[in-house]
Amino acid sequence: MTQHPEIDPLNPANPSSALPDRIQGADPLDQGTYTQLRTVRSDARLELDGVWHQISPRYVASQFVQNLLFIAFILVVALVISIVAEQTWAWIPAGVITVLTLITLIILPRQARAIGYMLRADDIVFRKGILWQRMIAVPYGRMQLVDITQGPLDRAFGISQLKMVTAAATTGVQIPGLSQDAAEALRDRLIEVAETRRTGL
Repeated sequence: MTQHPEIDPLNPANPSSALPDRIQGADPLDQGTYTQLRTVRSDARLELDGVWHQISPRYVASQFVQNLLFIAFILVVALVISIVAEQTWAWIPAGVITVLTLITLIILPRQARAIGYMLRADDIVFRKGILWQRMIAVPYGRMQLVDITQGPLDRAFGISQLKMVTAAATTGVQIPGLSQDAAEALRDRLIEVAETRRTGL
């Protein structure tokens, strides 16, 4: 996939010289992340004027642990129901849920590699999915809130989820699996450029 010089949202007229730390790989957005966005080979829509940033591989580990705990909980509930209430049918839904969860875990690494975001001159573009792709562009000037959230296991793995809220709820974006440093750096950049766009500077 062809990589283009990233456009600094704070200085779109100077796409490369304003970002020496990013060119040298020192950008916190790219620390400890996947190195190549997974896409469909024939997908030409990804040829945008910027560089794709990706999420941390620790997101996959966190999701594995969470889903395995969920499977364990489902199996324990089925076991209790079958022993206490003598209802052996409880193993049927438990088995279906377990199989579907395991299938999700099998494709999770591929899905994680397909998650990316791009900072452009006027908006941030978020994409996910390989076969069923979704791509959203959120203009900086329409952002109302940038929120960072962490669950207990997310904190244990050192990752966060960044949520961007706009006036239209359908254009809100959630980027999972960001390292804490990347989430804070992205939040600060989005807030700074959003304020710039709203004030017209």
